[in-house]
Amino acid sequence: MDSRISARALATGLGGWRSSEPAYEALADAVRLLCLDNRLAAHTALPAERELASALGVSRTTVAAAYRSLRDSGHIRSLRGSGSVTLPLVRTDPGVRPGVSDALDLQQASPSAWPGLAGVIAEVATGATTLVARSGYDVVGHPVLREQIARRYRDRGIPTGADEVLVTSGAQSAIHLIAAVLLGRADRVLIETPTYPHAADAFRRAGARMVAVPVTTGEGWDLDRAEQAFARTLPVLAYLMPSFQNPTGRTMTPGEVGSLSAAADRVGTLLVVDETIADLAIDDDGGPEPFAGDTRVVRIGSLGKTVWGGLRVGWVRASADIIRRLAAARPVHDLGTPEFEQAVAAALLPRMAEIITQRSAGLRAGRDALSAALAALLPEWEVPQVRGGVSLWVELDAPLSSPLVIAARSRGLYLSAGARFAVEGGHDRHLRVPFTSPPDELVRAAGILAETWPGVIAGAPLGRAERFDAVV
Repeated sequence: MDSRISARALATGLGGWRSSEPAYEALADAVRLLCLDNRLAAHTALPAERELASALGVSRTTVAAAYRSLRDSGHIRSLRGSGSVTLPLVRTDPGVRPGVSDALDLQQASPSAWPGLAGVIAEVATGATTLVARSGYDVVGHPVLREQIARRYRDRGIPTGADEVLVTSGAQSAIHLIAAVLLGRADRVLIETPTYPHAADAFRRAGARMVAVPVTTGEGWDLDRAEQAFARTLPVLAYLMPSFQNPTGRTMTPGEVGSLSAAADRVGTLLVVDETIADLAIDDDGGPEPFAGDTRVVRIGSLGKTVWGGLRVGWVRASADIIRRLAAARPVHDLGTPEFEQAVAAALLPRMAEIITQRSAGLRAGRDALSAALAALLPEWEVPQVRGGVSLWVELDAPLSSPLVIAARSRGLYLSAGARFAVEGGHDRHLRVPFTSPPDELVRAAGILAETWPGVIAGAPLGRAERFDAVV
């Protein structure tokens, strides 16, 4: 057992779990979804039956039956005197219908590899003799690659030297390193909600306390809430995605950038700006460079979305002092980014304009196909217009994102419920639908959602979608 979750926290995470199926099975399905989304980690002790029953307002018999169903499906184990603990996931989970061979996995909002990548890898491989002559351990990054990354920042109007860049094994590695080095236990971190869930996980693992600021596709960042949060909680870090925010797709206006920058500056908060999706413009370039004049900024970049998720190369751009601190602490986490992948990245960066143009064209086709299909098949849903990024943050006409995801899995469509991107619960009325797959697959995904949604609505406790307005 690694951790515990309280009855109150689990009840919040479950969201709108009730459906027309027996209450115990609906509860078990909701817990399974938390496990599948990694919101409930393996080896987590669940609340006692009586405690969870009280928090959910159901009978203890219902919770006992749900736990029994979870034991039968291999999601938890229960020992007398020790309670119930979640188990690591296995490949055959009960949410998948046997025989579904053409499943669509849209849980990862990541495009397929850039078409020219294989050729670049083959070219780099011809110089393998030079690469293997090096030690292979490099916690800072190869000087050539660091200078190339620094030059890209300079071209954007952000003065940067190679000593202000650290190459990492992807953006997630960068986030974990920043959290481990720059945060102490119980430090406050201001973070958007919804947000990139693995970033929130990294900050929690470091012992930080989240301070959530809402962001929506239509209205953007809640600046009043943000200014109050900065002033009252004095966060050590603020984690922001100002360009094509994941999952909303929203980009900060100059006014929003200025307001957040000023609020952070007043209390000395370090801004951690995640730019892993910033290059993925479709209709425009994302506007003025956000936080270009701020000195208290740590920037995170990656080739995962622009080139390929399997190319594990990311970076941190920060002051030379912070880079030295990160490099000194890095061996505890890993011993550096592989030399071969760095060489591939160095060969790709001079071609980024070409790569981004091709990537944008593919994302435009996917976005337009998905938006049109959802609008035609599910007109009661609110489909946002996004100008870049990788996904649509769709607003459903009922807070049933979690039951919808469970039901869609049985038809071979894999998605993440809106609550997966929440910091403090909620977002059950939203569904993130990436448009990174080919257009024909996205149209088919929209069709599956349209076929599944009426049954989810019919199985909900209040029946008709419009009646949910009274409970959200």
